[in-house]
Amino acid sequence: MSDVDLITERLELRGHRVTPSRRRVLQAVLAQPAHFTVEDVLRATRRVGRATDFRTIKILIDLDILCRIALEDGALQYRVSTRGHHHHLVCVECRRVEDFTMCDVAPLVRQLAAATEYEIEGHRLEVYGRCHECRERARPRIALTG
Repeated sequence: MSDVDLITERLELRGHRVTPSRRRVLQAVLAQPAHFTVEDVLRATRRVGRATDFRTIKILIDLDILCRIALEDGALQYRVSTRGHHHHLVCVECRRVEDFTMCDVAPLVRQLAAATEYEIEGHRLEVYGRCHECRERARPRIALTG
């Protein structure tokens, strides 16, 4: 069974219709490189209405099929999610994104819920910094003369 078929089955199990247009959006999403923007999907699905693109991407995020990554400048990127609940390390220089799962914010969530009377349904966390490769490129080199 192809990835499109697996996602189609998952959508149908959740009560979503999978029209030919929505199937084209799924194919376009799966054909994207590791990280992509909504504009990338729009370019790949010119014969599909913009609303269908946006609605399908929203559904895929809600079903944890796609994850949304907020870059430091506010730009959004997406990628197919292969993990359950996770967070992102984002390099502010090269925009590399790595997943991480270490995140024990449960005590903070309980405190927030108690203090604000919110019923908290979830959270998302992006941590920004410079990856090892970018730090190495920026490190001054000492010339050895001999």
